[in-house]
Amino acid sequence: MSGHGPAIPMTSRKCGPLTGEAHVPGDKSISHRSLILGAMAVGETHITGLLEGEDVLGTADAMRAFGADVERVGDGEWRVHGVGVGGFAEPEQVIDCGNAGTGVRLIMGAMATQPITATFTGDASLRSRPMGRVTDPIALFGAQSYGREGGRLPMTIVGARAPVAVRYTTPMASAQVKSAVLLAGLNVPGKTVVIEKEATRDHTERMLAGFGADITVDDTDEGHVITLTGQPELKPQSIAVPRDPSSAAFPVCAALIVPGSDVLVPNIGLNPTRAGLFYTLQDMGADLTFENERVEGGEPVADLRARYSPDMKGIVVPPERAASMIDEYPILSVVAAFATGTTNMPGVHELRVKESDRIDAMAKGLRAAGVTVDEGEDWWAVDGLGPDGVRGGATVATVLDHRIAMSFACLGMATQKPIHLDDGSPIATSFPVFEPLMAGLGAQLVRTNT
Repeated sequence: MSGHGPAIPMTSRKCGPLTGEAHVPGDKSISHRSLILGAMAVGETHITGLLEGEDVLGTADAMRAFGADVERVGDGEWRVHGVGVGGFAEPEQVIDCGNAGTGVRLIMGAMATQPITATFTGDASLRSRPMGRVTDPIALFGAQSYGREGGRLPMTIVGARAPVAVRYTTPMASAQVKSAVLLAGLNVPGKTVVIEKEATRDHTERMLAGFGADITVDDTDEGHVITLTGQPELKPQSIAVPRDPSSAAFPVCAALIVPGSDVLVPNIGLNPTRAGLFYTLQDMGADLTFENERVEGGEPVADLRARYSPDMKGIVVPPERAASMIDEYPILSVVAAFATGTTNMPGVHELRVKESDRIDAMAKGLRAAGVTVDEGEDWWAVDGLGPDGVRGGATVATVLDHRIAMSFACLGMATQKPIHLDDGSPIATSFPVFEPLMAGLGAQLVRTNT
């Protein structure tokens, strides 16, 4: 999984109304965690709705390498026979996490307090991303890390033989860092405490509680304080993975900018730490409604209905909302290009260190399509051109980033001239059915020969 294989150029053309139901894949964050915690439980965990993209399949392979029995038994249906907390075996081979930043960082945390050694690598994009944000806190438990300059993969982690509990304040808003520390804390005697200055997505806390861990969450003067009591016996679970709000963002946002569109996206997880994009779109004046709101498996869920919205206005996105929508800023910038006025997006430095520098990648592509974009180290702003105002006609670089590729594919559905993607292959890492799903709604997205 260390490379995407041959490039797959694509062209996205202006299309008629997007209509129908968009059944997006299972939530990627919950899918990763389901496999990892299932592998650390005692007994069989049954998972339905698992996202079967390359990132998650890499995590399944990793759990097998650490000794768990991981079996696919149907479409999105998996069984994981866990080895218990502290029961990981030492892998015989290098763990290749492909493009999955979430997968590699969570797995590093999970094995860091066990007396084993593992080496991790990934594709070119993942090998360029910093791992210090995870290796620094796991070092406090006693783990050792040996990687390339700048704390980059390939990297070998030597797990702590006598781990000690830690109290750790995260230096940035990152659910990956928080989750890695909590997973490391599972195999440590005593209480591991993580303090966040601002809350991030809480799937790990919810799922740990569901598996039977002793975990508390408190809001204090210090911040958001999570306390985990180590060395529990995790109990296997039946997990129904809700559909991914980050994937839902693409058909939702495409419907908002393509005239005449009316798209229903059912069964979307609306965890409050993940739903920031949808509230931001409503603030801009989008015709976006939540239908059939309910709770499934401890997570709030609803059906989203998105209709063409020609009257959207640019806004200042509240910086405190960034953690709840960090992966959705690329597609938000596409919507902003078709709004009236400027959309300002402050407090988003994290975008600089995702699968790519997402601010740079989106800014270059939008400018090539005729949109004015200003940027700084931790902010950017898109000057909207109104409905049907974006020229298009550009070839854009997707820089091995699935969200950049899908965002520009959606852009081309509403531009005056087509948008050409140099490589659409990264889409498979998180949304393997993106092309047929969008085609089923009416999009004109085709693979092109070179």
